[in-house]
Amino acid sequence: MKHSASIWKLIFIPLLLLPLFAGCIREEEFDNTPQGNFEALWKIIDEQYCFLDYKQIDWDAIRDKYQPLITPDMSSDGLFEVLGNMLAELKDGHVNLYSASNTARYWDWYLDYPRNYDESLVERYLGRDYRISSGLKYTILDDNIGYISYTSFSDGIGEGNLDETLSYLAACNGLIIDVRNNGGGNLTYSTRFAARFTNERILTGYIQHKTGKGHSDFSEPEPIYVDPSDGVRWQKKAVVLTNRHSYSATNDFINAMRYMPNVTLLGDKSGGGSGLPFTSELPNGWVVRFSASPHLDADKQQIEFGIDPDVKVDMTEEDKARGLDTLIEAARRLLQVKPE
Repeated sequence: MKHSASIWKLIFIPLLLLPLFAGCIREEEFDNTPQGNFEALWKIIDEQYCFLDYKQIDWDAIRDKYQPLITPDMSSDGLFEVLGNMLAELKDGHVNLYSASNTARYWDWYLDYPRNYDESLVERYLGRDYRISSGLKYTILDDNIGYISYTSFSDGIGEGNLDETLSYLAACNGLIIDVRNNGGGNLTYSTRFAARFTNERILTGYIQHKTGKGHSDFSEPEPIYVDPSDGVRWQKKAVVLTNRHSYSATNDFINAMRYMPNVTLLGDKSGGGSGLPFTSELPNGWVVRFSASPHLDADKQQIEFGIDPDVKVDMTEEDKARGLDTLIEAARRLLQVKPE
């Protein structure tokens, strides 16, 4: 990575190709000094971060708070700490500062919540003979309920993977989709998976894009739809298991699934992370990632702070001691076919 002494290069790298206001790729003069890097970072967030008004953050006051901590002879580690602490004021898991030696991150969005997940218990339900189809692990539980564990939307799932998985589980009375501790990944896989649970086009939300430097300079909300897949589609009841670690693209999946027929969200509030992240570079070569385009739900409400489940369930120590996952057991009860 090139370290420029006088030029700050502002480079946006979207996850998807999105329209931005004119001049989003430009050069501005900031010295490669502690103060220059501080000013460059502050300005990136001031002009491009998409939740300053929504979160009621006084970014000018934040500048006044941290600027006195910047000194001409401070070390790189000292500068990194100050800049990282300033970014933490945004309370956003999509905001990071990357240097060659460290990554600044904000984790409090989930630390104050119960984990509601135990990998060893999930392994118990999967057993030894579960199937693996790309990122999906799946099996049929002994009460004829299908169970899919998907722990990262960075693990690709193709149409063929979904066809084979859902065909195998087709005889089940219901389906559990476990996306707890799924920190996100590729939005394409989120939409591809959700498309297996509807027979008609569904409005699932809206997206906006920055149109200027002002904190509220956004385009009109553009609708987001999920169209039914041409492949195998699930027609029975399904339960999506969520916890606070269900973040970013997983939050997008959970949002889409709550509009699907026969789907129930069960567990804890999702982690949120609805702002599409972009990246930019400081004069010293450090890279900052930040939320740039807000994603709203179908009612045009923000989902940045997470999505509440339809059925709130927390894991209990009593169940764990018995080798049971409280959320999976609750989902199984919801999906049991009632006798006529």
